[in-house]
Amino acid sequence: MSKKIIIAGGGTGGHIFPAIAIANAVKRKDDSIEILFVGAKGRMEMEKVPQAGYKIVGLDIAGFNRSSLIKNIGLPFKIIKSYFQARKILNEFKPDIVVGVGGYASFPMLQGAQQRKIPTVIQEQNSYAGKTNKFLGKKAKAVCVAYEGMEKFFPKEKIVMTGNPVRTAISQSAITRSEGLKFFGLDESKKTVLVVGGSLGAKSINEAIDEQLDELMNAGLQLVWQTGKPYAERAKQRALGKAGVWVNDFITQMEYAYAAADMVISRAGAIAIAELCVMKKPVLFVPFPFAAEDHQAANAMSLVNKNAALMVKDSEVKEKLATVIIELSKDEVKQNDLKKNISGLAIADADERIADEILRLINY
Repeated sequence: MSKKIIIAGGGTGGHIFPAIAIANAVKRKDDSIEILFVGAKGRMEMEKVPQAGYKIVGLDIAGFNRSSLIKNIGLPFKIIKSYFQARKILNEFKPDIVVGVGGYASFPMLQGAQQRKIPTVIQEQNSYAGKTNKFLGKKAKAVCVAYEGMEKFFPKEKIVMTGNPVRTAISQSAITRSEGLKFFGLDESKKTVLVVGGSLGAKSINEAIDEQLDELMNAGLQLVWQTGKPYAERAKQRALGKAGVWVNDFITQMEYAYAAADMVISRAGAIAIAELCVMKKPVLFVPFPFAAEDHQAANAMSLVNKNAALMVKDSEVKEKLATVIIELSKDEVKQNDLKKNISGLAIADADERIADEILRLINY
């Protein structure tokens, strides 16, 4: 009988791409294993997971909407419904193990599995664990982490240091700077800044770039600017007729963007950080201030404290962004220090390490 694994979670690229990387690593080690993804209906995973060749089922679950309280009226019913759906999936698929990667679907699936004594694994991406993972961690068989000092959130004996999975297209990329710049139609003689706000974009970063675009270009810089959908049209209008700016809502081939970049401006999501460590890029982090438990600031500070990154607060981004990045562009010594220190934090085989842990637990 072939073994069966459920991988639950999603919501953003930061949860989905690592989950797919883990699934691919498991399949490379044992192709007979059957993998089912469980996500949240209407979220990004329902499209991205099938594109990667895996089956996914969706739960009727959503998170608490802070911006519109009226939208939360149906939330208790959705949560209850998702528990029944999770129970049905577990009864029908009969997994040997359930892996949670974070996101709405993770909690009902892992809690349902733990109630049935099905082994569970948590992939905790951040340096600060959220409430749900802390709760689930008590009964999990293993907690795969990417940062030191996680025993303040989880039982020490369950922690496995694996790092965060990075897409193989990025971790094994052999694309040169020259090929990357050609891909975006940019000039090889100029320093290139990659601006990324996560798969959904970052409003404050976009507004700061919009305001300071001329200043950046006058300093001899050019941009690869990923905006997310809400800001894309405005950014495209702003960049109209400017030769040194490439703008789009999403970058499908991030390996070219990293190859082209001399410096990066980014949110401080765990997966973005893992990618930047592997790609050895000098980075200026602007942590998302409304992330649960302010985990993005904690993620960024763990690098800043090792002289492996720079950071500007979201509230100060409009005043400081251009100044900091222009100063960095002129300081080769600082760039090289940041590159050296961030590359020392890279774990390129995190997907393999997590896959090994999953297989160890189901082959007891």
